[in-house]
Parts: sequence; C-alpha cells; structure tokens
Amino acid sequence: MANNDHHAGLLQRIGHALFGEPIDRDWLIRHLKDAEAAAVLDAGTLAMIEGVLTMGERQVRDIMVPRSQLVTMHRDDDLAALVRVVVDSGHSRYPVIGDDRDEVVGILLAKDLLAYLEPGRPVPFALRDVLRPAVFVPESKRLNVLLREFRQTRNHMAIVVDEYGGVAGLVTIEDILEQIVGEIEDEYDFDEDEADIQPADDGSVLVSGLTPIEDFNAYFGTAFSDDEFDTVGGLLAQQFGHLPQVGERIEYQGCEFEVTAADARRIGQVRVRRPAVEPVPDDG
Repeated sequence: MANNDHHAGLLQRIGHALFGEPIDRDWLIRHLKDAEAAAVLDAGTLAMIEGVLTMGERQVRDIMVPRSQLVTMHRDDDLAALVRVVVDSGHSRYPVIGDDRDEVVGILLAKDLLAYLEPGRPVPFALRDVLRPAVFVPESKRLNVLLREFRQTRNHMAIVVDEYGGVAGLVTIEDILEQIVGEIEDEYDFDEDEADIQPADDGSVLVSGLTPIEDFNAYFGTAFSDDEFDTVGGLLAQQFGHLPQVGERIEYQGCEFEVTAADARRIGQVRVRRPAVEPVPDDG
C-alpha cells in the first residue's frame, strides 16, 4: 500500500510539473529519475523523454554526418556508375554534386533508378529527370525545429551549410529520431567515447574514423594531406573508392589499414599497421 502511495505521489508531482505552474527542465528530469528509481518508468522510457526534452538545446552541427564522410554522386555519372555507388554504400538517398562538393545540385533517391534497370526500357536515362530538390539548413538550426520542418514538408534529408555557404555535412530525419530512441547498435559498433588513437597489444593501433588527419600525422609521423578531407575516415573512403565493409584492407603511403567498424554511412574505426623497416647493415 505504501509503495502505491509513493508511486501516486510521484505521478502527482510530475503531473503538476507538466500541467501546473511552470518549472525548469532540470527539476522535471530529477523527478522523472525519481519515477524510474521507483519503477514507475523504465530506463528506456526515461531515456526517450530526456531525449525529447533536450532536443530544443541541440543543434544540427551536433549530429550531422560531416562533409568528409558523405557519399555523393556526380551529375555527369552514367547509370552504371550511379548503380555501383548504390550497391557499394547501401544508402537510399544521395546528394548529387556539380563541379565541387560545395555545389549540390539535387538529391537522388535510389528507388528512382529501378525503373531504368528494366530490360528494354525505351526511355534513355538522364539524371536531371529524376533529381529531387535539395533542402539546405544552417549548422545552428535546432533539432526540434528541423524535425517539425521535416514532418511538414515530408523531407527526409537536408544538406547542412556553414556560415560561408559551404557544405558542412548532411542530416536525416533518422539522425534526429535516434536522439530520442537511441542508436541501434550491432556487433561492429565501437565506443566513440574512447580515445581516437589506441595502441593494441599486437603492435597495431586502433584509430577512430573521425580522427583529424592532423592528429594522425602527429602520432604516426606521416604527411597525409588534409586539403580535401579533415578526417581519417573521409580520406580512406576516397582511397577505397567506396564505403568499405568491416574486414576490407588497403595500403596507403606506407600504412596498412583494416576496417574494424563501419556502417552504411561512414568508417567507424580502422586498425593501422606500419611494416617494419629492415635495418641498414653497418659496413663498419
């Protein structure tokens, strides 16, 4: 009986918070955590409520896929090249660029290519016929505002631009919803809170795909260029020529890279090995 009375008291306080006198969000979250401790709410429900409450403070730049990790198509690509990108990356929507990565001319939906793959289709393929208009949003836009706009316009993707009008990244409605329901993880996910560069017991080094190229160069003594890409993941995606899967390997400028974590959008982590250099014989 006492336990039920305690639950009722918590619910009354939460109800008062929501429908009574205005209070601050921190007060509400504290009482929601009390409700979780009393088994009125489960941990998953509490996490989703907190996600909703904090969306008004988070900005697009906090969750966007950075420019260096984007999988794009070119407006001059033929049908075979476009299909190859879809097969390699597995996305459903792609920014289509013009002369450079700052010129986004539209969005291509992978499903719009299917009709052109039918044998004997009489209409020749032209990318401009299937391009959808691109939506552009600033890095500073609040997530709750963008989610409302996505729902009103039925858009699922927006190109994120910086203060100078350059492409900074990409955000989807799924990225926003994950802030509420949490990310669906698999066995290949890694802890993004861990250090970007971690020596392993076997002499290799685990490197996060989001590691700045400048930091990678400082650690390994390399001289990789960061003119076009800012992160190791972006640089390697270019070298592979596609978004690689876990287990794929590549050698680049004296380093061996093995992908140890990746999803449909980016390289999450790589294992780096540098071949041992044979010592020069001493003639003396």
